[in-house]
Amino acid sequence: MTSRRSVLKMMAFAAGGAMLGQGRFAWAEPRFLSHRPPLAKRKFVSPAVEALMARTKAKIGDPELAWMFENCFANTLDTTVQLGNLRGKPDTFIVTGDIDAMWLRDSSAQVWPYVSLAVHDKPLQQLFRGLIRRHALCISIDPYANAFLPDPQGKTTLEWAKNDLTDMRPGVAERKWEIDSLCYPIRLAHAYWRATGDKQPFDDDWREAMRNVLATFREQQRKHGPGSYHFQRRSEAPTESLALGGYGNPARPVGLIHSMFRPSDDACLYPLFIPGNLFAVSVMRQLAQMTQSLFDDRAFADECNALADEIEQALLAHGIIHDEHGGEIWAYEVDGYGNQLFMDDANAPGLSSLAYLGCCEHDDTRYLRTRAAAWSARNPYFFNGRAAQGIGGPHEGLRMIWPMSIIMRGLTGEGAQVSQCLQWLKTTHAGTGFMHEAFDQDDPTHFTRAWFAWANTLFGELIVQLAEHQPKLLQRS
Repeated sequence: MTSRRSVLKMMAFAAGGAMLGQGRFAWAEPRFLSHRPPLAKRKFVSPAVEALMARTKAKIGDPELAWMFENCFANTLDTTVQLGNLRGKPDTFIVTGDIDAMWLRDSSAQVWPYVSLAVHDKPLQQLFRGLIRRHALCISIDPYANAFLPDPQGKTTLEWAKNDLTDMRPGVAERKWEIDSLCYPIRLAHAYWRATGDKQPFDDDWREAMRNVLATFREQQRKHGPGSYHFQRRSEAPTESLALGGYGNPARPVGLIHSMFRPSDDACLYPLFIPGNLFAVSVMRQLAQMTQSLFDDRAFADECNALADEIEQALLAHGIIHDEHGGEIWAYEVDGYGNQLFMDDANAPGLSSLAYLGCCEHDDTRYLRTRAAAWSARNPYFFNGRAAQGIGGPHEGLRMIWPMSIIMRGLTGEGAQVSQCLQWLKTTHAGTGFMHEAFDQDDPTHFTRAWFAWANTLFGELIVQLAEHQPKLLQRS
């Protein structure tokens, strides 16, 4: 059967091979011509984003790095945005790149670096209003789905999802239950509201969607049985389906939310996914703040805070393990019976991205220990090759480093560590000028996904952050 993995692996080699020079990782000198679409063919143009790009690019001393930044930072706006109207209101649909569907996670993350610019850019405000409303619509269609179609009445066009054994609904592209699918839209909505003060997208439909989020999180605490969600898929990859009739491996109801899939779209081994639960604590408190301020709804705000408090206590009781020196670190997954898994996956939320997502402070001791362990041989998906070091995951298999993990290390690090990340990113794009999903630890010309907008935008976000906070790192050639 055709799977998402097999489709994406067909795209692995197309973009970079012609630019190879002598030496294993030496590219022929590129001309550094922009790979952005011509202005008339760009899906969306933001004056504020263009101005930020020009200011940032002027601070980059390395011409290849500056070229990569120009290609990547606006890639989401250039290529993935579909604007329109739906049910009489602004609508924004954002595809993930080479897959013609919208992931709640990806679409939120793809526009994240532009949020602070919206207050001075009216078209950008319209984009965010439309996306926040579209997210609310998607959640109302099915809070358990991870990906959606442009047509809310459409039937999935994803070949690998057409025969899934689950309660598939119109408008849903794929129905893998992942905690972060509901967390990311709240994170984005909160940031947009804080940045602009704009109240327009937060209407009755949005409020109802947020009630649906809370109800879904409560149901997936599984205090009264497994709940309504189940999922099975006929696939040669065991991480594409769930055990025990589609309800997943057993876990004790200890107050944590059960997540059947990771943000990589791979099935969880133990259903109590710690990074997702930490993310839920953060966004539930953000939702409580919004609800209280926008609607003066103290009762709902109290419910959100109560859930956050309950999850936090359960995390401290069940989510912590110890490193070889006896120091506390976060587990990746647990089952509430005492079984704990330590690993990390390149996708966010993961253990390495906790500080980036606001789940803890950057200097939090437990986080720093966890991050160090994730970037070590303790993590079975940490790869150290001739091309780079980085984290991958089961989704693309052993040896395959995700640039996203290197970018995340740069976003949460400083000094020489960040410089090393920039060097790895510069020497592993295979001459394409773009980020990819994953590349072989020894041969970056073997990569997956030539068009992966989230990774591109995240790389641009790293460069913008460095230009603001560590500009000397960009001034070097």
